[in-house]
Amino acid sequence: MSGTGVWLAGARGSVATTAILGALAVRAGLAERVGLVCEAPGFPDGGLPAVSDLVFGGHDLVDVPLLKRAERLADAGVVPHGLPARLRDDLAAVEADIVTGGADGRTRDPAGTLRRLVDDITAFRDRHGLDRVVVVNVTATEPPTPARPEHATLAALRRAIDAGTMVLPASACYAYAAFEAGCGHVDFTPSVGARLPALAELARERAVPYAGNDGKTGETLVKAALAPMFAGRNLRVGSWAGTNLLGGGDGANLADPQAAASKLDSKGRLVSETLGYPVEGPLHIDYVADLGEQKTAWDHVTFQGFLGARMTLQFTWQGYDSALAAPLVLDLARLVAAAHAAGRVGPLPELAYFFKDPIGTSTHDLAAQYDALCAFAARGCR
Repeated sequence: MSGTGVWLAGARGSVATTAILGALAVRAGLAERVGLVCEAPGFPDGGLPAVSDLVFGGHDLVDVPLLKRAERLADAGVVPHGLPARLRDDLAAVEADIVTGGADGRTRDPAGTLRRLVDDITAFRDRHGLDRVVVVNVTATEPPTPARPEHATLAALRRAIDAGTMVLPASACYAYAAFEAGCGHVDFTPSVGARLPALAELARERAVPYAGNDGKTGETLVKAALAPMFAGRNLRVGSWAGTNLLGGGDGANLADPQAAASKLDSKGRLVSETLGYPVEGPLHIDYVADLGEQKTAWDHVTFQGFLGARMTLQFTWQGYDSALAAPLVLDLARLVAAAHAAGRVGPLPELAYFFKDPIGTSTHDLAAQYDALCAFAARGCR
């Protein structure tokens, strides 16, 4: 057996399609490795699987072919024109490993859904003779998940699933299926995913690692760099307001206030937790269909300096979220696969560098997170 599989929940979405196309382009020598953290000069060799060796499959509720999705991303300016056509055969090979269907968070047959998910993942692993598979959730953001008694222990969750008395959120279904199949897991969304106590117990039982939550790609990345600057200079931040304008499928999904609540909670805690005191921080997410795949974020910061001098900082971030997120998905899949091979079990706080709301740590300082990531890679992801 050889190779590492990446099973993408939401495999035909913008982020997954960009990640797949990018990995195929790197393999074919058609793209540089810009944006891949683990390919940066001087990054420690952690024994990671090569980008060119990754094998892709996944679930998606929509049936638009991968090639068509890639062509739409090219039309939107996310990926180079002509690249999808040059990789047509490779995309078709991946398409054959994408299952239309999966978890939608509404099924009244959770046991049957989970069996199908596990069977799909294990069949993919066996079909390609893979050493291991990492399941990465890049589906749409879900509303917050209220705590229930069934979430507290694995035994209680299994009883509820077998009895069909509860509906698991889709993100939790994918985490459950990953662990049950003996796979590592990454949640790139702010959804609940593996954060249910019962699923943490399942990960320990199956001896697999996991990481999350909510990929840090744009505005929050800048916050994670700037907030420690204010702390280090002992400048008192009074407010940090942000407005996000999104197009595309992500923007349309976050137009739902319930879905947006998960994202706003994930984005909102970084500044106060970094500075160590409450900071007024209104945040807004607005859907602007005309932006297409683009995203714009504007932040306004007020702070106080020596002798009470009041000052402000403003910045604007514009970009393609899928192009920023896709290389991180590839990095995370490789890092979690290496951690699994090294025998790590449970949450991987060393991967906080990639997340807005990292599991297992409250450290948001970007430089400190990067140091922890490099140390993790340097010791072979142990």
